[in-house]
Amino acid sequence: MAPATTSTLPRRAAVARTAPAPRTGTLHSQARAKRSGGPEDRALYHCGCGHAFKASVSTTVGCPSCGQTQAW
Repeated sequence: MAPATTSTLPRRAAVARTAPAPRTGTLHSQARAKRSGGPEDRALYHCGCGHAFKASVSTTVGCPSCGQTQAW
């Protein structure tokens, strides 16, 4: 019986797989968001009566001037 032989094909060199380096601009904006306390859950709404106001993000927001419900 013949002894077992190893493959004569060359082995592939091991390549270190690393994640691509993030862009500097992305890191800067993420750091700025963390310093500011994270995203705000507030939005600027414009009502049909001409009033603009900031309020918490919600599906039901009423205008503080006229009381009309704002569309989501």
